[in-house]
Amino acid sequence: MALSGMTGFARAEGGLQIWTWAVEARSVNGRNLEVRFKGPPGFDSLERGARDAGQALFQRGQVSLTLQARRSEAAQAAVSINLAQLERYLAATAPYVAAGTVAAPTADGLLALRGVIETAEAEEDPEDRARVEAAMMASITEALEALKLARLEEGTALAPVLANLVDRIEGLVGEAEGQAAEQPGVLRDRFARRLTELAGEAASEERIVQEAAAMAVKADVREELDRLGGHVGAARQLLSGEGPAGRRLDFLTQEFMREANTLCSKSATQALTATGLALKATIEQFREQVQNVE
Repeated sequence: MALSGMTGFARAEGGLQIWTWAVEARSVNGRNLEVRFKGPPGFDSLERGARDAGQALFQRGQVSLTLQARRSEAAQAAVSINLAQLERYLAATAPYVAAGTVAAPTADGLLALRGVIETAEAEEDPEDRARVEAAMMASITEALEALKLARLEEGTALAPVLANLVDRIEGLVGEAEGQAAEQPGVLRDRFARRLTELAGEAASEERIVQEAAAMAVKADVREELDRLGGHVGAARQLLSGEGPAGRRLDFLTQEFMREANTLCSKSATQALTATGLALKATIEQFREQVQNVE
């Protein structure tokens, strides 16, 4: 499977019998997978299927599903007038009307009173309802599959960006290798000058060699550079491999940064320090882009 991103949008529409509906699927970055479903009243049974379908297609990210449904006008609730309730209102107000205390009630005023207008939902056949829910679930699946394609398109755009950053990291590691080779000589010259300033003619060549060798061992960055090279190879494998790679790339980025920090702390030259800082900046750029990978 190609590299996949975690952001995208998709929409699917459908209709059956007295119902029409639209499904919208959105996803954003997330460390883990979270599938949320929001549907109209009466369709709560679809939530479980929607969650299962999302979990089957994705590994990471926050996925939101919204189902909007509408019944046709012909199937709307029947309206009737509760004559008994209306008579009660008229009987209660009749004495006041006869005495001239209040004006005679108007038709629109009476119809606005509570309980005068009644509505009754048209009953839906259970088998018809089951077929409608099955069709809605098919639209949910269609929206999720379209969302997956949108995330794959994002991954296709991310792949060359990440590959270029890995190439940049590899180039900086190569520069650091050349600069690190100069460190023993730099450390020896630096110590020799300092010791000569302090001890004058008493500074012996043997002492200089011993101390410079000890400092060179502490400043040796070959292990860090070897590990960085190994991480470069691992990153390329993940970018070209099968299955979701985002979580593993995230962990690998932490290892990249750990080695770069150690490299900077052991640096004895301005050139190696500058390369180490550039390496850290590039790794940080890589980390930011990895946050978009499933």
